[in-house]
Amino acid sequence: MDFLTLIQVLDSSMRMATPLLLACLAGLFSERAGIFDIGLEGKMLMAAFFSAAVAAITGNVWLGLLAGIASSLALSGLHGLASITFRGNQLISGVALNFLASGLTVLIAQSWFQQGGRTPSLMTAGRFNGIELPFAIGPADAEAAGRPLSEMIKEASMVQQLYSELISGHSILVYVSLLAVPLTWWVLFRTRFGLRLRAVGENPAAVDTAGISVQGLRFAAVGICGLLCGIAGAYLATGLQAGFVKEMTSGRGYIALAALIFAKWRPWHALGACLLFGLLQAVALRFQSIQLGGFTIPVQVMDALPYILTVVILAGFVGKAIPPRAGGDPYVKER
Repeated sequence: MDFLTLIQVLDSSMRMATPLLLACLAGLFSERAGIFDIGLEGKMLMAAFFSAAVAAITGNVWLGLLAGIASSLALSGLHGLASITFRGNQLISGVALNFLASGLTVLIAQSWFQQGGRTPSLMTAGRFNGIELPFAIGPADAEAAGRPLSEMIKEASMVQQLYSELISGHSILVYVSLLAVPLTWWVLFRTRFGLRLRAVGENPAAVDTAGISVQGLRFAAVGICGLLCGIAGAYLATGLQAGFVKEMTSGRGYIALAALIFAKWRPWHALGACLLFGLLQAVALRFQSIQLGGFTIPVQVMDALPYILTVVILAGFVGKAIPPRAGGDPYVKER
C-alpha cells in the first residue's frame, strides 16, 4: 500500500467514524448521568429521515439539519419521560424507540414520496458538501488547471497529499464532531455542570441532598444526547450519503455503544475507539477482495468486520469496564 492509498483509507475512516463519534459522545453524556440509552440507533435513524426529507422538500440542508435534531430531541423526550419521570426500564424504553423509528421512518417516507420508503436523491444545496481549506488541492484547482484532480494529488508532495486528502475536503459536520471531543471533555471534567452530571450518575441521592434537581440534570443529559444523535443522523443522510434509505444506520447506534464501553466512558478514548471502527468500515469498503496465502477472504467477512469487533468488545475482551454506579437505576426521591 503506497502513502496516498493509506491517506485515502484514513480519510474514509474519518468520514465513517463521524456518525459513530457523535453517537458515542451522545451516549457518554446520557450514561454519565445514569441513563442507559439503547435508543441511539433509533434517534439517528429518525434524524436521518427527517433531515433528508426536509432537505429534499425545501432544498435547504440547514433546515434539514434542524428537522433531524428536532426529531431526535422528540425521541429523547419520550425516553426521558419513560425512564426519568415514570421510572420505567431504561433498556426497554430504548429498544421501543428503535422499533418505533424503524417502522415510522419507512411509513412516513412512503406516504410522502412514494419511493419504497426512500427519499429523493439530494441535490447540491440539499447536502453538506466538503470544505476546501486554504492551500489545499481541490476541484477548483483541477478545473482551473484543466487536469484530473486525482493526477494533481498523485503528483503532489506527501505533506500536500496529507493536507489535501486527510485534513481538507470534509463537510462541516466532520469538523464539528472532532471539536465535540475536547468540548465534551471540558464540559464533563472542567465545569460545575459536568461535575454535577457525573455525580448524578454515581450517587443521585447525594446530589439531591445538596438541593440540586436530579431529574433536571438527567433530562439535560438526555437532551444533549438527542442533539448529538440528531447531528449524527443528519450527517448520515445529508453528508455521507445523498438521501434516506430504509435502515440506513445499519447498527451504527449499537456500534457506538460498544465504542463507548471500549472507551470506558471517556471522551478522548471514545475518539480512538470510533476511529478504529471507522477504519474497519473503510477497509471493508475499499478492499473487497483480500488474498491471504492463496485464499480469498469473502466480501461478506470484510463487511462484517465492524460487527465482529462489536461482539468481541461486548464479550468483555477490553478489560474491566465499570459503568456509572447509578446507571440504569431510576431515582426515587426520599420523603
